[in-house]
Amino acid sequence: MALFADRRAAGRALATDLEPWRGSDAVVIGIARGGVVVAAAVARELGLPLDAVIVRKLGAVGHEEFAVGAIADGVRIVTSDAVRWAGMSPADVQRVEAAERSELLRRAETYGTRHADLRGRTAIVVDDGVATGASALAACRALRAQEPSRVVLAVPVAPEDWQPPTDTVDEYVCPHREADFWAVGQYYDAFTQTSDEEVVALLQHHDLLG
Repeated sequence: MALFADRRAAGRALATDLEPWRGSDAVVIGIARGGVVVAAAVARELGLPLDAVIVRKLGAVGHEEFAVGAIADGVRIVTSDAVRWAGMSPADVQRVEAAERSELLRRAETYGTRHADLRGRTAIVVDDGVATGASALAACRALRAQEPSRVVLAVPVAPEDWQPPTDTVDEYVCPHREADFWAVGQYYDAFTQTSDEEVVALLQHHDLLG
């Protein structure tokens, strides 16, 4: 049996580790798409507003689930060691990035432009887990530009030895730091792909701005 039945269950469990922020000025921000489901459960449990940040993983050619980097609004992360491992040329990276930038724009248009004002507030950035960390760091760096007072990265599960850099994340919350980690999905009984429609519905049915 996995740690979590699904993303909603993971969010409810994660909320217990985020209890100190109940009733605060914090905004819970899910990394679209799957992270929004976890974030919505966290926000509901703690009575906090919900928002989303769009990130696109740069997948290795032929091994798309393996991230060689990630992009978000105004942010580009490429991990040279991962690129070398994947045997990708600079042209390969550029082709992948161009395709993902188109998808980034499409999702931004789909989810809308209404976002919480983060200035002076705590941004709690939530995903369904961390594998390489590229997507989580891209999201945190993109949100840092909006001048929150603190950036907290919160995920239900991650590799035991993974730690975000202190210049990107002020606090890291992860209740399950696993030694034998190979994929986020292994810790979920149900880990189906989240649709755009589900993300939009969650954002529309939650108090976005707080």
